[in-house]
This record gives sequence, structure tokens and C-alpha cells, in this order.
Amino acid sequence: MTDSGLPGGTFTMAKGLTVTRVGYGAMQLAGPGVFGAVRDHDEAIAVLREVVELGITHIDTSDYYGPRVTNLLIKEALYPYPESLHIVTKVGAYRDFRGGWPHARKPEQLRHAIHDNLINLGLDAIDVVNLRMGGGEDGHSLVHDSLAEPFEELARMQQEGLIKHLGISTVSAAQIAEAQSIAPVVCIQNHYNVAHRGDDELIDSMAAQGIAYVPYFPLGGFSPLQSDILNSVAERLGSTPHAVAQAWLLQRSPNILLISGTSSVAHLRENVAAAGIKLSDDDVAELNSIAS
Repeated sequence: MTDSGLPGGTFTMAKGLTVTRVGYGAMQLAGPGVFGAVRDHDEAIAVLREVVELGITHIDTSDYYGPRVTNLLIKEALYPYPESLHIVTKVGAYRDFRGGWPHARKPEQLRHAIHDNLINLGLDAIDVVNLRMGGGEDGHSLVHDSLAEPFEELARMQQEGLIKHLGISTVSAAQIAEAQSIAPVVCIQNHYNVAHRGDDELIDSMAAQGIAYVPYFPLGGFSPLQSDILNSVAERLGSTPHAVAQAWLLQRSPNILLISGTSSVAHLRENVAAAGIKLSDDDVAELNSIAS
């Protein structure tokens, strides 16, 4: 336990940037498909305020959630922000009128996106900005393009004081190395969970370098995790599959940060409590077999 009272401890992403490993992802506060207005405005505000009350110091968002919906809710609920709170956003896409996620990685698009995030969050500088590179037909697979041009633009905005730290999302090891040749990288956001473990080697590499790894779809995303093994372990522990999946991630590596999202105060509290589950070596070995 940490001073915040949260299980999982903290992780230092950079000097002056230490966050609770149990964070909060704001994506689900937007409408269905992360598009359109919030479904329950008062509950959304209550969730965000409960995040801070619980001691969580890491909120993940993006101005293209909604679009603008989650950022405006965060500002309404929490501005002026507690000094301990760190907001992480991402750029590299936009929402079209059908709710799609086209790429938006040209320098002028990125600069526009950063200013939109700053305005809608009410910030002078953003703690961390992730450049979203991948997508593919399924929305979260790798696209092996060079990230030099967009990442260099973000690095320029970092030098201008608009961004404090940089990260990258949906990327390969080669793209990470390319980014590191341009500017320091403090976090990686990729698709990873107990059943989708293609980044095992990458996580260990990032841990050795002191770089945070933030798995999105930690509970399966739009297709919730389904596993008889996961269900069996959860039943044995008197818990839920989602809780066990989160506990597994926290025990997988000390550099993993959780950003599980919810639009319910009760579910938020359950997520935080779930992170305190201690898995035995036998539990972990059984869960590891899911992806074998």
C-alpha cells in the first residue's frame, strides 16, 4: 500500500512524475462507441471526483474521446487540479462524423490537437502526450510506419513548454527505438492483457529501461475477456474475472500501470479494491496458460 491508500504502489515515469500504478481511463465517460455526449452527466462528474478522493493520481484521456466530451468533464469536475494529479492524453487520430478514428498525424494536425487538449482541459502544459501510431482495420493493430515526422513535431512542442513528457501508443520495438532517437519516451500504451500477450518481451525491455507500460484493453476492451481458466481462478478466490485480470497485470511487471475505465462510482471502487488481490504462484502459472 502507498500513502494514497491504493494497492499496487507507485511508478516514477520521470523526474517529478510519480503516479499511482492504479490509474483511471476516462474513455468510457463518452457516449456509446466513445462517441457523443455523456450518458449520465452527474454520475460522470461523481466518478471523476471519486477518482481523486480515492487517491488515484493518473487519469488517461484524449480530446478525441467524444470528441471533447471526456476532457470537458475532467475540467468541470476537477479544475483547479490537485497538484498530485497527472493527466495523460493522446493525439494522432480524430473522430469523423460516423464515429471512425482516421489518422491525424501531420504536424499541423498534431499542433491543433495539442491546443484543443490544452483548452478543453484548462491546462498550460500537458503532463504526458502519447502519439498514437497504430490502428489498422481492427483499430488497435500495429502499422509499421515511420513516426519520425509526427514525433519530432511533438518534441518541438515539448521544447516550447506545451508538453512535459512524451509517450507513444500502438507501436513496435522498432518504432520505440526510432522515437527514443528523437526524444525521451516515458511510457508505452499497447494492447495487452492476460489473454493477449504479444508484448511480453517488450514489457520486460521497457521495465529494464524504467519506462512505463500502460496496457489498453486490460479487460478485453470492446470484447470482454472470456476464459474458463480465468473464471475458475476467480471463483476459487471468491472474486470476479475482471478483478483477477487486473491483479495479474499488476503482478506481471512493476512498470505496468492500469487505466481501467468505468462510468460508475460503484464499479470504480470495485476496480480499486480488485487491484489489492494477491495471486499465488500457482494462480499466476494457471493464468499464464491462457495465452499458451
